[in-house]
Amino acid sequence: MCGGVYYTYNEQDIRVYFSNPRAMLPVRAKGGEIQLLSWGRRSEQTGRLPRGGWARLGSIYSGRWERWFPVPVKIPVKSFMEKDIKGHSHWYDLTKGKWLQGLVACDQYEQRVYVVTIEPEMEGAMYNRWPRIMS
Repeated sequence: MCGGVYYTYNEQDIRVYFSNPRAMLPVRAKGGEIQLLSWGRRSEQTGRLPRGGWARLGSIYSGRWERWFPVPVKIPVKSFMEKDIKGHSHWYDLTKGKWLQGLVACDQYEQRVYVVTIEPEMEGAMYNRWPRIMS
């Protein structure tokens, strides 16, 4: 489910994990500039947006995110970390021109970004969910 990411922001390399309550993800705005947004919401954090850091593509298509005015965004990262079904972490590099798809959700003054996930198409995959990689 993409438990960590590695990216560059203001010429600094940053590695962050969702488990960190202050985790931020880079989001590319329409003008091309990068801004950092809070990555999802943890159980202990206040707010009304969904708990977790991911949005299943099927739930987006079914309209479950509509009440939070979802906006699709690009999350430009160098690599991301996934845990396989046995709990082992693996890092995957993204090639140039690719990014993770994100969803920015809003509730009044609260705004957070969620990584869009899909179910692997391959039978017997090592992962239950995978970030949606776009180009």
